[in-house]
Amino acid sequence: MRQPGPDAKPDMTDWRALQTSLAANGERRLVLLEGDRENNLQWLSGLLPELELHTGLWTGPADQSPDPRLIPIAVSEARQWLGREVSMIIWDGWQGNPPDAFAALSGALTAGGLLFWLMPPLAEWHRFADPDYPRTGLDHDGEHPFAARMAGILADHEAVIRISTGSAKSPLPAMPPIPEQSFRIGTTRDQEQLIQRLVRFGLGRRRRPLVVTADRGRGKSAALGMAAAELLEKGRQEIVVTAPSQQNVDTLFRHAREALADQLGEVSAGTLTSRSGGRLKFVPVRELLASRPEAEVVLVDEAAAIPAPLLKSVLLGWPRVAFSTTVHGYEGAGRGFAIRFRQVLEQSTPHWQSVTLTEPIRWAKNDPLETLVSQLFLLAADSSGSARKTERSGGQLVIESWQPATADNEALSNAFGLLVDAHYRTSPADLRQWLDDPAARSWRARIGDRTVGVLWCAHEGGLSPELAEQVSLGTRRIRGHLLPQSLASHSGYPKAAVLSGLRVVRIAVSDDARRLGIGHSLVEAARAYTVEQGVDCLGTSFGGSAELLAFWQACGLHVVRVGLQQEASSGEYPLQMIKGISQPGQEMEGRIRTRLSGHWLTLVPNNWPGLEPDMLAAITADLPSGPALDADDLRDLRNFANGHRGFRVMVPVLRKLSQAPGIMAWLRDQEGLTLWCRSVLQGRPWSSLQAETLCLGQREGEDHLRQLVRDLLEDGPGL
Repeated sequence: MRQPGPDAKPDMTDWRALQTSLAANGERRLVLLEGDRENNLQWLSGLLPELELHTGLWTGPADQSPDPRLIPIAVSEARQWLGREVSMIIWDGWQGNPPDAFAALSGALTAGGLLFWLMPPLAEWHRFADPDYPRTGLDHDGEHPFAARMAGILADHEAVIRISTGSAKSPLPAMPPIPEQSFRIGTTRDQEQLIQRLVRFGLGRRRRPLVVTADRGRGKSAALGMAAAELLEKGRQEIVVTAPSQQNVDTLFRHAREALADQLGEVSAGTLTSRSGGRLKFVPVRELLASRPEAEVVLVDEAAAIPAPLLKSVLLGWPRVAFSTTVHGYEGAGRGFAIRFRQVLEQSTPHWQSVTLTEPIRWAKNDPLETLVSQLFLLAADSSGSARKTERSGGQLVIESWQPATADNEALSNAFGLLVDAHYRTSPADLRQWLDDPAARSWRARIGDRTVGVLWCAHEGGLSPELAEQVSLGTRRIRGHLLPQSLASHSGYPKAAVLSGLRVVRIAVSDDARRLGIGHSLVEAARAYTVEQGVDCLGTSFGGSAELLAFWQACGLHVVRVGLQQEASSGEYPLQMIKGISQPGQEMEGRIRTRLSGHWLTLVPNNWPGLEPDMLAAITADLPSGPALDADDLRDLRNFANGHRGFRVMVPVLRKLSQAPGIMAWLRDQEGLTLWCRSVLQGRPWSSLQAETLCLGQREGEDHLRQLVRDLLEDGPGL
C-alpha cells in the first residue's frame, strides 16, 4: 500500500483514525518511510505530536529524535524489550538493520501500534550499504540478496503503508472497519487452560515436568506469573523462577503481583512474598545450580536461550520443573530446543507433559504485521516439505551445488527450516549471512523435489604472510576467517591463516532422512570441491559433543583445537576439526595435531576440568599417540595394578598410558571410564568424585582404578 505525500504536514485526522481503527481491531502496521532521511524526520516531527503515544522507541541518534516522548535505544538493546509493551517504534534503518534486533523489537509493539521504518526507496535496497554490514563482513559492493528479498515482500504487502514525503499527496489506504466489540488485551482461553495445567503440575506428583511452547506474544510468561501466584495461595512455600536474565521475567513478576493483589506481603528485588509466607524468587540459572536452594517448584522462562546441559541439570535437580520457550522466535533456538530437549525428557522423565499456546494476547489473531515479520525473516521456516516418510527407495538422492539467494521462497523456507531444527541458535541474522556472504558455498540434498539436507560453507584464509603473523601475535583481528584466525592465534601457527580453507558453517539433515548417509554425502561434495578448487583444507568449528565428533571423524576430519570457554548458546566447549587436502594443508594438520597432543595432558586439568568424560575420551583417542611407554612405566603399571604403588605417584604414568595407541578407545568401552577421566586426566579431588557418586572414597576409587589397569594389562591392546 503506497501513500505518497507532499512536503507539507500529513493529514492528522486520517492518521488518528488509523490508530483508532487498528486498536479496535487489535492490529498493527508497518509504515515504510522511503527516500530522503531528513525530509522523513521532518514529516514525522509534524505527525507524531498529534498521535497517541504511550511508550515509544527511537533507534536513531538520541539528539535527532522526531518526538521528545520517544525513548532512545541502541539496536543492541532490542532484546531487552522482549515481553514488554510499546505503542510506537521509529526504526532508523539509515543507522543499520540487524535482522534479529528488528524482529525482536517488533514483538514488543501492541495492538494499534505503528512501526515506522526509515529507509532508502525499495528499488535501491539491493545495493544499499547497510551500516550494520561492516560488523558482519557483508560490506561488499555487490548485490545484497537478503535486502532485495525483503524489498520484494514489502512492495505490495497489506501490512505495509508506504510513504514518500516528497511526492504528490494521496489518501491513506482503506482502514479496517470498527468492529462491534473492540479488541482488548485479556486472558485467552489458551492461557486460562495453561494456568490451570501449571497449578495442577505445581501441586501434583513429582517428576512430571511441563514444557510450554508457543510463538512470541502468546502470554506464556504472564501465565507462569498468574499460576505462581495461585500456587502460593494454595500453600506452596518456595517457588523459584530462573531465566537468562532478570529482565526476562519482568512480565512474569508483574502478573504474579497483580494476581496476588491483597494477598501480597513484601516486595523486594526479584522476590515476592505472600501474606501466608510463601515466596516467589528469581535466581539466575548458574547461581541456581551452584547454590541448589530448596524449592517445591522451579519455573524456567525463555528456556531456549539457556544451554541444554544447564537445563538438564535443572530438570534433574528439583521435583517439579516447568519450561517455557518460544517455538519460532527472534532468538532462534525454538524448534532446535524442542527437538534436542525432547530427547533428554524422554530419557530422564518419560512422564513429561507438553502444552502449546496458539492464540496471541497483545494483538489479534492473523495480525498482518506478525505475518509480515515472519515472512521477512522466515521465523516460521518449515523443513517438513511433506509428511511422508523419506527413504532411499522413495526416489533418487541428488547432491547438488545450490544458491539459497536464487531459490524460491518455499525452497528457501524448507532449507532454512532444516537449519533452525538442527542448530540451537539459528536466527534471522544467519539467514542474512547465508544469502549475502560472497564467500558462502552451499550444497543441497534432495529426494525428488524435497530438500532433505543442506550444507553451508564459507571460504576462509588466504591472508598475506605479514597479516597472518599479526593475527598470530594477537595484534590484528579481521572480520570472518574464524577457523584460520583461531588456529593462527591459539595454536601459534601463522601459516594456518595463509593457507586457504573451506569451513562448514552449518549442516542439517531432515529428521526422517537421517541414518541414510546424506550428511556424509554432503560433506564429500564439499571435499570434492576443495580438491577441484585447490583449497588447502576442509574444516569445521562447533559446540563439541561426542555424537558430532564421531560424525566429523567418520567424514575424515580430526581435532586441531578445543576452545577454553564454554559457548553461551550450547554450554559446550568449541571444537575445531580439519582435514588437510593439499600437501601444505596436510602438513599443517599434522603439525598442529602433534603439538596439541604433546600439550594435551598438561592442558586438560587446568582448562577442561568439567568436560564430559565421553567427550574427553573421544578427543584423547582422536589425537596422535604420545611417547611410547618404557620398561619402567610398564613395571610401575604392574605394581599399581597389584596394590604396591599409590595413585598419587602413578598419575604421570597413568596419563601417559592414556595416550598410548588404542588405550583410550579401549577405556571408552569400560564401566570405569568416567572415574578414569575425572581422576587421571582431569585431576579431580576424591571428595568431588565421591560427590559425583563415582566412588565411596579414595580407597574404593583407587581399587577401581587398579582393577581397570589389571584388566587392561590382561585383555587390553598390546603395550
